[in-house]
Amino acid sequence: MRFFIDTANIDQILEAKDLGILDGVTTNPSLMAKEGISGEANVKAHYAKICKLVEGDVSAEVISTNFEGIVAEGVELSKIAPNIVVKVPMIKDGVKAIRYFADHDIKTNCTLIFSAGQAILAAKAGATYLSPFIGRLDDTSWDGMQLITDIAEIYAIQGYETEILAASIRNSLHIVEAAKAGADIVTCGLSAILGLLKHPLTDIGLAQFLADHAKANS
Repeated sequence: MRFFIDTANIDQILEAKDLGILDGVTTNPSLMAKEGISGEANVKAHYAKICKLVEGDVSAEVISTNFEGIVAEGVELSKIAPNIVVKVPMIKDGVKAIRYFADHDIKTNCTLIFSAGQAILAAKAGATYLSPFIGRLDDTSWDGMQLITDIAEIYAIQGYETEILAASIRNSLHIVEAAKAGADIVTCGLSAILGLLKHPLTDIGLAQFLADHAKANS
């Protein structure tokens, strides 16, 4: 399973890259705004900066909701760098646009997925990636991780090539569960990734090793 970081923060991207586990980046307008980045030119420049830092794919989200607007935005975004992936919402015109992009060799990430039916449509349209929102489903008392399991089973049976990119990851356990459920990729904040490092027995063991070393060399 590959690791994407869900942020527009350059420092966090660099930290994940230095850790040696960074495979890509996902962003959205909210994450851009959080970094104080606004205006079409500034947003594009920031995407370009991220793309230079990351060898893997970088998802850049459209804000249009009609076919013509999505296509126009997506084509412009795809020109920023070869590793740009156009992030398209799961709506009727979004599915039409995904088909257009697939026919024109532009990679896409179909976002805001909450059902297996939506996942089937996205795969049929030719989406490169599919982003089921695990945490948001859990918030509505539905089992978000079960959705990953269902999609993985359907895609395996049907031979769909769309990759499952588990999104709306809230904690480190979500990452482990997504891996078990069959996600190809997980995207999340840096804190959830760093949380995988933590275990109290590791800390206790390291402290004991260091104490024994100090005693032996005193």
